Amino acid sequence: MIVHHPRTRPEPWSVYCARAWWKIPFFATEYISDWAVYWLSNWSFLETLEYLSSLSVLIAVIFYFAGAGDRLKQKHYQAWQVINTAQGKGGSGGRIEALQELANDKIPLTGVDVSGAFLQGLQLNRARLMRADFHNADVRNGSFAGAELVDSTLAGANFRNADFQGATLRGADLTDADLTGANLKDADLTGATLENAELRGADLSNIQWANLGSVKMANLDDVKNAASEFLAWAVQHGAIQGSAQHSSAKVK
Repeated sequence: MIVHHPRTRPEPWSVYCARAWWKIPFFATEYISDWAVYWLSNWSFLETLEYLSSLSVLIAVIFYFAGAGDRLKQKHYQAWQVINTAQGKGGSGGRIEALQELANDKIPLTGVDVSGAFLQGLQLNRARLMRADFHNADVRNGSFAGAELVDSTLAGANFRNADFQGATLRGADLTDADLTGANLKDADLTGATLENAELRGADLSNIQWANLGSVKMANLDDVKNAASEFLAWAVQHGAIQGSAQHSSAKVK
């Protein structure tokens, strides 16, 4: 804020002229300017305008923060619009950014339908994705660490090298899903279905597999850190270990 101080009255013109006659044109300009500043500095209206200008900035800041909630809602609405408009289409259609934006703002993605979408590298750590539909989607190298995928449909989806560490996949349908090289460490697979799923090279350390659904034809070749009890149970219920065996079983 500019602080206004009343100026002193300018010297008489005769004093200006006495300094040097050849400088009179320059002194005239300065003399007029001094009088203008003198009169304006004593005009309270200008100081009032300065205060009003500062007040308007303060009001603008207050309204900006007051409208933050509405802007956030608008942002979320636009993200959902992107997701819903692209539903059923094969490309990304901006859905990667929209999904990540909503998840980062802790918005539940319950029942979201991104089936068949191209979503490579999608980052939805700790996202709430209950009953979500990812069937036939391409989500290679995606990350769902700590995410809630209860009762979600992931059938036929490509989750190669995806990260599901600590994810909750209770009751999820992973039929025909490609989980090659995926990280399923500490994942909860209670009641999930893994029929015909590809789990080659997947990390299965400390998975919860109580009441696991069908594992028929699931490929457990080269899985890492799997409990011997799980492997024995899975093979007994139709899972396959060994690429050659898996291939011949599929041909049948």
